[in-house]
Amino acid sequence: MPSRLTVLSLALLASGLLSPIVSGQAAPPPPAAELEGVKVVGDWLGEASRNTVANHPGARTVVRREDLAEGGAVNLRDALRRVPGVQVQESNGTGGSDVSLNVGVRGLTSRLSPRSTILLDGVPIAVAPYGQPQLSMAPVGLGNLQAVDVVRGGGSVRYGPQNVGGIINFVTRDIPETFGGSAGVQLQGGEHGGIRTQSNLFVGGTTAQGLGVALLYNGTHGPGYREREDNESIDDIMLKARYKFSDTDELTGSLHYYDGQAGMPGGLTQADYDADPFQSRRPFDDFHGTRKDAVLKYSHRDDRRTFEVQTYYTDSFRGSHIETIAPGTVAGTYTHQLMAYPRDYHTFAIEPRYSQLFDWGQWTHEISVGYRYLNEAMHERTLRNNKYTSTLDYTPYDSFPYGGPYVLSGDNTGGNEAHAVYIDDTINAGDWTITPGLRYERINSWWQAHPGGTVVVKGPTFRREHYSQPLPSLNVIYHLTEALKLYANAETSFGSLQYFQIGQKDSTSQFASGLQPEKARTYEIGTRYDTAAWSGEVSLFRINFDHELQFVGKLPGVVDSYDGWTSLGATTHKGIESAAHVDLGAFDDSLRGLSLWGTATYTHAFYRFGSFEGKDLPFYSRRTANAGLRYTRAAWTFNVDAFSQSRQHSPGTPSFDPNHPTQYQTIGTPEGDLGDIPGWTTWNARTEYAFGPSASNLRLGVGVKNIFDRRYFTRSTDNNDGIYVGQPRTYYVQASVDF
Repeated sequence: MPSRLTVLSLALLASGLLSPIVSGQAAPPPPAAELEGVKVVGDWLGEASRNTVANHPGARTVVRREDLAEGGAVNLRDALRRVPGVQVQESNGTGGSDVSLNVGVRGLTSRLSPRSTILLDGVPIAVAPYGQPQLSMAPVGLGNLQAVDVVRGGGSVRYGPQNVGGIINFVTRDIPETFGGSAGVQLQGGEHGGIRTQSNLFVGGTTAQGLGVALLYNGTHGPGYREREDNESIDDIMLKARYKFSDTDELTGSLHYYDGQAGMPGGLTQADYDADPFQSRRPFDDFHGTRKDAVLKYSHRDDRRTFEVQTYYTDSFRGSHIETIAPGTVAGTYTHQLMAYPRDYHTFAIEPRYSQLFDWGQWTHEISVGYRYLNEAMHERTLRNNKYTSTLDYTPYDSFPYGGPYVLSGDNTGGNEAHAVYIDDTINAGDWTITPGLRYERINSWWQAHPGGTVVVKGPTFRREHYSQPLPSLNVIYHLTEALKLYANAETSFGSLQYFQIGQKDSTSQFASGLQPEKARTYEIGTRYDTAAWSGEVSLFRINFDHELQFVGKLPGVVDSYDGWTSLGATTHKGIESAAHVDLGAFDDSLRGLSLWGTATYTHAFYRFGSFEGKDLPFYSRRTANAGLRYTRAAWTFNVDAFSQSRQHSPGTPSFDPNHPTQYQTIGTPEGDLGDIPGWTTWNARTEYAFGPSASNLRLGVGVKNIFDRRYFTRSTDNNDGIYVGQPRTYYVQASVDF
C-alpha cells in the first residue's frame, strides 16, 4: 500500500506542476517574499537546525545533546533508541560491547549496522565504507556529540554507499565564539557488575582574527552488568580547528583518535541462562580497535552559491580473540581453539561539490553537482592457537590452556577504488519544492589470498570485480503552511559486494558465482507539522530488495552445501512511522513547563523467496514505541519515559534449494541461538537540579533505568551465539559544569 500511495502522490504532484504549461497558461507568480527568502543550501545535512529538518523532503529526526543527557545515555544504543523506525539490538555476538553498534532501520538487519551510511561530521565511520561497512568498531564518543541526525528518507542521492537504511550523522560539538568549556561525568551501576564511568571534557574558543580551536574528550571505563565485562575502556579525543578568513570563506579541519577495548561475555545456552543470565562461558573473547583520522575542508558560501571541497584520511585497526568450540570426534567431547583476527584498514577520499542558485522565471533552481573519489585498502589476517579436547562445552575461568604461540592461518589483502558523482536540481515553485537527482557509482574491487608457510589456500587466490550503477531519485515537498508540510520521495539505493563476499568459495573451492551488489528501491510519503506548541510527523514507507545478500548455512544431510552468501534473498519492508511532541504550557499557564513526547512505528519486513517465503525477517520487531514526560519547575527538571518493542524472531537460515527446505524455528533451541524473542517494555526516570551561573552552571542529576527490573534478552547466531540478557535495573548520577 505505501508504494501505491507514493506513486500516486508523485503523479499528482507532477500533474499539478505541469498543468499550467500544458494548458498554455503561465503559472501564477508566487508572493515576492517567498522568493526573496530562498538561499542556497549546499550541504543537506548542514547543522541539522530545526528549520533544516522541517524542510527536509523525507523522514528525519534529530536528537539533541540535552535529550541525550536527560535520557541518561552512555552509549550510541541509548542515543538512537528514541528515533522512530530505528531498532537497536543489545550488544551480542561478535558485536558484544559498547565498542560496536548494532542498528537497523525499517526492518533491515541490525547486526553491526551494515545497511546505513553512518557518518561522524559527514565522514564515514566504517573502517572501509565499501568493502567492510560493518561497525564492529563505532569510533564515536557520545559525550563529544552535539546532535544525532537520522535521515531515513530523501538523502540517497547525496550520500552513500549502503544508504538503503538512510543516513545517520553524529555531529560533534561546535567551536564556540568565546573561550570557554565544560566538563561532565556520569556513573552508573546496579545489583550486577560494578560502576561504569563516562566522562567528557570540552574547551575552546575563537580569536578576534577568526581562528577557532576546540578540544573534545570522552571516556568510558569500568565493568558492565555481566561477568567478563570487566575491562571496557574507551577513549575518544578530537581536536577541531576553524579559520574564517572572510565573510564567505572558511577552512575547517580535525584530528581524531579513538581507542576502544572490551571483553565479550558471549552467549549462553538455555540451561546456562536459566541458571544465571549474567554469567559468561567465554573467558578469553575480547575486542580491541583504534582509529586515527584527519579531515580538511574548505567552504565558500554566499547567498547564491556554495563550493566545498573535503578530504579525509582514516587509519583503522580492529582485532579480536574468539574461542571456537565444536563437538569432538568422540561422543561427549569438545575441541577448543583460540583464534585471533588482526585487521588493518586505510581510507583516503576527496569530495568537491558546488551549488548555484538560478532564477528562471517565477521559479528558482538550486543545481548541485558533487564528486567523491574514495580509495580503501585492507589487510585481514587470521591466527590460531593450540587446540585441545575436553569433556566440557566451555572453558573454565580458572584455567588457561592456550599457552602456545599463534600460527598464521589466513592472510588476505584487498581494496576498493570508488567514484561517486551526483547531480540534483532543487526547484522552488511557489509552495512546491521538487528535487530530481541522479547518483552514479563506479567501483573497482579486488581481493587476494596469500598462501605460504602455515597458510593453506584452496582454489584461486585472486579476484577482481567491477560495478557501476546509476541511482535516480525524486524528492517532493509541498508547503501547505509555514508549519505544515507534505513530502514524498522515490529513491534507489546500492551496496557493493564486501571483501568476504568477493572471496567466498563454494564446495569445490572455486569462487562462488552469481553474487551481485545489493540494489533496493525505496518509496516514502509523509507529513510534518511544527509550531512552538507542538510538532508531529507521520511517514509511510516501502523498501523492495530484488536480491538482498543473505548468509546461508550448510544444509543438514547435503554433502555439497557450504556456508556462504546468496543473492536470491528478495525481501520487502513496509510500514508507518510516527512521532509527536506537545508543550502543554502553551495551552494552559497552570501546565507551564510540562511537555509530552512519543513515537510509534509499525514495520513488516518479510522474505519473498526461499523456504521462509512470506515469513518475518530475523531480529526486528513489528511494533516499537517510546513515550516520555518532561516537567521543569524553577531549577528542577523531571523526566519519565518508557520504551517498548514487540516479539522478534531468530529462525535460522533459509534454504533456496526447493529440494532441501529448512524449518523456520520459533521454539527456543537448547543452544539458545534460535527461537522467538519475547517483546518487552522498560521504564526510566530522572531528576536534575541546575544551580545556575553563580555556581558555574553546575547541574546534578540522578536517575534509574529499567525501574521495574524487567528481564529481557536477545539472541545471536554468529561465533558467540546464544542468549544475551538485557540491561537490568541500573542507577546513575550525573554532574556537569561550565567554565
